[in-house]
Amino acid sequence: MKTAVFRKATFNAAHRLNNPHFDDKTNQEVFGLCNNPNYHGHNYDVIVKLVGEVNEETGYVFDLKILTDLINEEIIERFDHRNLNLDTVEFKTLNPTVENIARIIYEILRPKIDSKYEMEITLYETPRNYVVYPVK
Repeated sequence: MKTAVFRKATFNAAHRLNNPHFDDKTNQEVFGLCNNPNYHGHNYDVIVKLVGEVNEETGYVFDLKILTDLINEEIIERFDHRNLNLDTVEFKTLNPTVENIARIIYEILRPKIDSKYEMEITLYETPRNYVVYPVK
């Protein structure tokens, strides 16, 4: 019987949406306020979903303490209170849209969690704007 478990974490980060191949006018038209040259910030909520079988011995799908530690070590320490454009290698050349941030979080965590678990990342940029990656 497959069951889903979820762990939610929060990090705060600044970013600027900007395509270096666009001129300033096009960047402003496409990204609006998110193209502010002085950056802007969000309080991101990330939810990691794992789906798997319940272990008969532990009653767990996945030990949430282990998942919490993994999220803290790999995601929160890397992105919290950072300027994503300037302070992280992941976004030096990748536009830090919420879509791209969710994909990067997935790519960081996926190799560290046994492939027998299905994994999904939900990332809230604001209470009304969020993405899910990957979509199956």
